[in-house]
Amino acid sequence: MVEVPGTRWKNLGPRLLTAIVLVLICIAPFYIGGFVWALLVALIAVRIMYEWMRMTDPDAGLIGQSIAMIGLVVSLVYAVQGLPVWAIAALCVATFFAVAERLPRGGTGWTAIGLPYVILPAVLLILLRGSDVGFDTRGFTQLIFIIVIVIAADVGAYFGGSSIGGPKLAPKLSPNKTWSGVVCGLIFASVVAVIAGLFIGLPISLSVLLAVPIVVFSVVGDLLESTVKRRVGIKDTGTLLPGHGGLLDRLDSLMLAVVGGALLFMLIGDSWPIA
Repeated sequence: MVEVPGTRWKNLGPRLLTAIVLVLICIAPFYIGGFVWALLVALIAVRIMYEWMRMTDPDAGLIGQSIAMIGLVVSLVYAVQGLPVWAIAALCVATFFAVAERLPRGGTGWTAIGLPYVILPAVLLILLRGSDVGFDTRGFTQLIFIIVIVIAADVGAYFGGSSIGGPKLAPKLSPNKTWSGVVCGLIFASVVAVIAGLFIGLPISLSVLLAVPIVVFSVVGDLLESTVKRRVGIKDTGTLLPGHGGLLDRLDSLMLAVVGGALLFMLIGDSWPIA
């Protein structure tokens, strides 16, 4: 493909502006945590669920949409109360009824995947952040660690892949993603993880050991969403965010990264320096 002059960075301006707006919206609730953060997560998750259903189940009626949204809200209510088992149980029940409701029109696989795909990361965002206010809390530092790694990987992949090019990572799934971009994203994310770890009190080795699988989870999340969009024949999940598309287009990498990060934090236990 011959590159048209000026197109390499054509989305940089809108992407940067959108990122700044998202940060400004999220920073205060993220600092406060608890119910305020949960409310923001719920609003975002409702929008993402809407985008997912519009993409994979456009014929869903009021009942199908209500099951998904009620399951989402109930799961998040349990999460904000610090009841992870009940939150997961609510997710399972909602998925069961949503799949049963969709049986007559087919495509139950999309529903069986979609509800956990949207609800589980939202539940973990609330559980990880917790209700303690401030920067020097376990929830804030763990979640910000995941977020800065995902952002760094995205930035590194964007600039590295656009500048270097080369072989495609998965041309049938995501034609714009290159191996050079993934490697650059991994390197930049590791560097940022080390810097963030110094502020938090993490050893350099542990920062890198955490960063690498989080980046892998983020790449898988990106590829998963790209696969779904290709299967249903759309380019973006929405037009809400200039330069990005829908919220799902912007947060697909973070969603699985949060799941991976939560598993890693469980594995390292008390090795995290902030109680």
